[in-house]
Parts: sequence; structure tokens; C-alpha cells
Amino acid sequence: MTGPSDAAPAQAAVVDVGSNSVRLVLYRLEGRAIWTVFNEKVLAGLGRDLPRTRRLSERGVVDAMAALKRFAAVIEGVRPDLTFVAATAAVREAEDGPEFCERVAAETGLRIRVLTGEEEARASALGVLAGAPDAAGTAADMGGTSLELTRIGDGKVMDGVTLALGPFALSDGKPFDAERVRALVAKRLKPARSDHGDRRLHAVGGAWRSLAQLHMAISDYPLKVVHQYAMSAADAREVARFAARQSRASLEKSPGISRRRAETLPYAALVLEGLIEHLGFEEISFSAWGVREGLLFEALGEKTLVVDPLLAGTEALGARQGVSPGLPGAVAGWIDALIRNLPPAFAVERDAVLTRAACNLCDLGARLHPDHRVELAFDQVLRASIPGQTHVERAFLATAISARYGGPSSTPEPATIERLLNDELRARARALGLAIRLACDLSGRSPQLLANAALGLDKSTLRLSATPAYADMLLGEQTRRRARALAEALGAELEIEGI
Repeated sequence: MTGPSDAAPAQAAVVDVGSNSVRLVLYRLEGRAIWTVFNEKVLAGLGRDLPRTRRLSERGVVDAMAALKRFAAVIEGVRPDLTFVAATAAVREAEDGPEFCERVAAETGLRIRVLTGEEEARASALGVLAGAPDAAGTAADMGGTSLELTRIGDGKVMDGVTLALGPFALSDGKPFDAERVRALVAKRLKPARSDHGDRRLHAVGGAWRSLAQLHMAISDYPLKVVHQYAMSAADAREVARFAARQSRASLEKSPGISRRRAETLPYAALVLEGLIEHLGFEEISFSAWGVREGLLFEALGEKTLVVDPLLAGTEALGARQGVSPGLPGAVAGWIDALIRNLPPAFAVERDAVLTRAACNLCDLGARLHPDHRVELAFDQVLRASIPGQTHVERAFLATAISARYGGPSSTPEPATIERLLNDELRARARALGLAIRLACDLSGRSPQLLANAALGLDKSTLRLSATPAYADMLLGEQTRRRARALAEALGAELEIEGI
């Protein structure tokens, strides 16, 4: 690692030399808000021959060196504030691993940190927590040759174990045989059965992300966002068995599955099946964050990690596209009396986070064309690369922002929203958006003017008022229309005072 340790950097680069892929990711850091701005990988397969030869694949070394030379040139051009270059199981276990690291340093200038099994497991688990702070259960990171299982919960990383359960370790140079692989998986999972079984499995790694994409395609799932995509153990077992039965040629035709990924996917599928059967997992959640993000957050420190990523991300996105810096906080304070008197949508604490996140985005459409503002703002919120939110919460926030900009109750993607949100959550999200719309339009998006009006809910009566000196200016016809729309969404009577 190189770079300053006493200040948050503007950019970071992580080179991940894995058993299957070699990847460069460039991040833009805005405090706790982390944006991936460049992501390139090469499926070099360094660990392909490791179980048989104890050495790195010759072809893999050639492909990896070509990729690393390019990555070094990109890093030299970008000059990030932080740079990490890390290698995992293949380089760690190969007899010629040290020789490979020396060659990389000599030919590219990149100095590789070879992670121990314990360090790799911790970094991966920390990455899961960085992307979903409330994650609890077992983080499972599958690479080309190994599987790291680590217990997580209460924002902490606990004990971990490294097992020889990567696709290359399971194939051992032999043709794929499902029953042989199942037996091997069961045998190698034995050391983890007593300490790493749990209700929820957090799956990390490209092969499992491909399984998630396959399940999305099979089930016609409308939101193609892998991070925090969740499925039941029954659904996971079904898609795993489907993948294990398919030929390589068939898998290559599936959405999001490359030729080289199709080679390893059946092995990853049977490992997932084995984890469910032998460790008793009931739900699978997929994380797009893992070792790379874990290394990054370890460097940024605990103070950064405890900040809510959803609030940080929405604040950064809203500030970049909005034009009134003080508006989100003013709107959040103004609608608070209303929101606190509504029944919980998720849980009281989570409702507060989602309400503030929606308010952070209240000026999101300021720079968008007014004829397309609803659709563009809705789509940005639904598919934003902001972690720390479930798919249901994405839909909730997108529905709120659609209403904030005057969108119909159906939203721009009714089928998507109806699949993710029940009637109660759709109504609550719309009411939140209409409250934000009322605040913004009443005040002309001015925090100073907004301070001269008040909004509250008393049983079944929505009350809107303004100080006498500002009543004529703030409580005009448009304000009344916005207030009536909100009252209707709440099923409340409207009472306007100060006119």
C-alpha cells in the first residue's frame, strides 16, 4: 500500500491478483461514499494447474503479466492517492509464487502483498460489512482455488476458515463429474460444520454473482443489480442444480456468463448446494463487495466504516446533481413531525434512515430535463451504485423520488415496483415523496422560506401552516394542490392555517 494515512484520499486503486481473475478497480472516495469509476478484469486462471503441479499456470502467468503491465500503466497515468496490490490463494500456495511476485515487481513496478488465508478471509468479510453494515451470518468468498468462510455480525468480523473448495481445487484436472464433486465438497466442508453454519450466507465472488444473474434470468427478475440480491435456500439450491446440469456450451449462452466463467460455474454451484445442505443456510444474499473493498476500508479506518453507506451515498449523489446544499437537511427537518406520526414501514430506526436518504435526493432532478425528470430521477435512484440498501429499499426510495417530481402512482416501472413492494410500502413511499414535493414547491427550494411554515399530522388531519408574515407568500394555489395530494395519499383531512 502507498499513499497518505492521515486524510481521506480522492482516488484509490486496487489490483487483485486472484486464482482465477486479475482485476484493477479504481475508486472515487467521497468520505464514506465509494464510487467504482473503472473496473477491468482478465480471467487469467493463475490457479488452474495448482492442485496438480503446485505451480502457477504457465498460460495464466502470460495472461496475468500482460494484464498487470496494462494496469501499472493505468495507475501511473491516474496517480491515485492510495494503491493496493494484493494476491490471494494461488500465489500464496504456489511454489513459484515468490518468483512470480519478483517478476511482477521487476517488469511493472507493482509490489504484491500476498495475503495469508486469515487476511484474505478477514478482508472479504470486512468488504461484505462495508457494503451492508447490518449483515449477519457467514461471509463466503469463493476464488479459483479456495473458499473463505467467516462469521460476521454486529458490524464485526469473527473467526474464519480457508477451505480447498475453489473450482480449480475441485476439478484437479479431471472432467466435471457432479457426484464426485458433491462428495468432495461434503468431505472438505466438515471442518466448518460446527462453527460456520448460520441462517444467512453472504456470497462473494464472480462465480456466485454469475449464479445470481442466472437466477434473475430464469425468474424474470426485473432489477438487474447483484449487490444484496437475495434468494431462499430452496431457490438457491434449484438454480445451483440447474447450473450443474448444463453443458458448458449452454451456460455460455446464458446472460452474464462468459466462456471462461462457464467452465467454473458448475463447481461453484455445487459448493453453494453443499453449503446449504451441510451448514444449514436458509437464505443467500449476494455481495458485490469483498476483498478489494475490505482492504480499502481497513485503510480508511473504523470511523469511516461506521458511517451509513446509504446516507453517505445519497448525500454525495444529491449534492453533485442538486443546486441547493442546505435543502436536504431543511426538508428532512420540516417533514419530521409528519413522518414520526406515521406507522412504521420497515422499523423505526430504518424508516429514519430511508427518510433522510430520500431527503438527500430531494434536489436530484435539478439539472435534468423537465420533460424527462421523473423517469431519469427514478431510474438513477433504483439502480444507483450505492450500497447499504436492499432491493426492496431501492424500490421504496425510487418510488418516493418519482412522487417527489410529480410522477403518477404507477411509477415509470410499475411491474418492477409491484414485484418488490406491497401495497402498503408503495403507499408509504408515495406519501414520503409527496411530502418532500410539498416542502420543495412551497418554499421554492429555499431553506429560509421553508422555516416559516410547518407541517404535521394529528390523527387523521394533515395540518399545514405558515407564520402570519409569510402566509400569503407560502400558502398559494400550488401549495394547496400539493397539500391536497399529500392528504389524499395519507387518507387524511387537510387543514390549512394562516390564510
